[in-house]
Amino acid sequence: MKQEKIVQKIWSLCNILRGDGITYYQYVSELSYLLFLKIAQENGSEKLIPEGYRWVDLESHAEVGLLGFYQEMLTHLGANVENEVVKAIYSFPTTVFSHSENLKAVINGISEIEWHQVGKDGFGDLYSGLIDKSAQDTRSGAGQYFTPRPLVETIVKLVQPKLGELIQDPATGSGGFLVSADEYIRKNCTDREYKFNPPKYFGVEIEKNTRRICLMNTFLHELDANIIYGDALTEDAKELEAADVILANPPFGNKAGSKRAVREDIPFPNTNKQFAFLQHIYLGLKSDGRAAVILPDNILFEEGVGSVVRNELMEKCNLHTILRLPTGIFYAAGVKTNVLFFSKNGIKSKGTENVWVYDMRSNMPKYGKMSPLRVNDFNDFISCFGKDPYGLSQREDLGEKGRFRCFTKEDIVKRGGNLNITWLLDDEYEDEATDLDSIAASIIEHLNSALLEMEAVADEFVGIKND
Repeated sequence: MKQEKIVQKIWSLCNILRGDGITYYQYVSELSYLLFLKIAQENGSEKLIPEGYRWVDLESHAEVGLLGFYQEMLTHLGANVENEVVKAIYSFPTTVFSHSENLKAVINGISEIEWHQVGKDGFGDLYSGLIDKSAQDTRSGAGQYFTPRPLVETIVKLVQPKLGELIQDPATGSGGFLVSADEYIRKNCTDREYKFNPPKYFGVEIEKNTRRICLMNTFLHELDANIIYGDALTEDAKELEAADVILANPPFGNKAGSKRAVREDIPFPNTNKQFAFLQHIYLGLKSDGRAAVILPDNILFEEGVGSVVRNELMEKCNLHTILRLPTGIFYAAGVKTNVLFFSKNGIKSKGTENVWVYDMRSNMPKYGKMSPLRVNDFNDFISCFGKDPYGLSQREDLGEKGRFRCFTKEDIVKRGGNLNITWLLDDEYEDEATDLDSIAASIIEHLNSALLEMEAVADEFVGIKND
């Protein structure tokens, strides 16, 4: 049984729970509990789990009373395991099962898989395959938080993480960037070199079940990872150290009503969380660090705090490349995104002199479920980017009819600091007024921003009145 078939077989077990209204995303979180026990039995790490609470105990339990035993098992593992990662995987346990017969059916289905065909080094890839499938479940809304793997692999290939570096993702999600970075490093060194000088990984995740999935993912891929539970924009992130590499896809949208104070070291707080994340990233790099972050179009052109943040980014860092991503690669309708590549280039950096923009959006296929994004789709961009991870390779401006162009600091000043730069038109011209999804998304974004600004003003007024 090939690995893809094993993933599909595990995935098909979700059909048992569909009748109870369980989403695929919830199912993957639940699988973290079950698969860890089974994989521990298969790969020799069962010593991390107390006797009486292992896979064999769950598998051999009669159907009667199974759900109660399982709930007790989860609670015990979350409180009494010595290994901190395993304890974190089982912390705050909640189960989606409500019937012992459904739980028994899923356990039996997992037991029937020919696990010896996975191989000791294949468990991480198997789990990653399940995460990829969960992103396709639009009912759960999970798709917008999972970055397509071809995009992740492309970003990692260009940024080139190395042995001994500290690599961070402040909005880590399921851990895709961290796992991909580690795979890249391992492919470019020997096992001995990796063991002598391993990279360190830090992540922050605000949602409990997503952090659980991330912990499972990084554990199975054998990463030295500290995945903090909390919000990277608050004091939860005080454990984070300055990073050599930061890779991130911050969550789309605004602050969504959070009343927690933004960290004092973020100089320009705003209701738009992505501006705060961007500040966190460029301020959190070491003097020779480099970063790549996925952000929506409005971050490139919003005025007010947006202009101030972009100016500081370009002063403190070399914002050398912007990749305008095609539409349809995220499941949130109408979202248009970009990848910003920047670096600090040492203490004596002059900041940004030139910004190179690659347009992968105009005259491109419409990506989606029927035409998914593939690694080969980025080949031309990779060639234009060059081999230097700091964006310092010799590059060629391809002109008004090409996809890759250079804009000087003076050009951007003339544009009022607006980085939302376009020059190509689709061959089949599509007026923005006909793009209903884009219009709806834009209207909602502006309304949310206006409401949050009003809420901030109201909060300040109440504070003044109380004083």
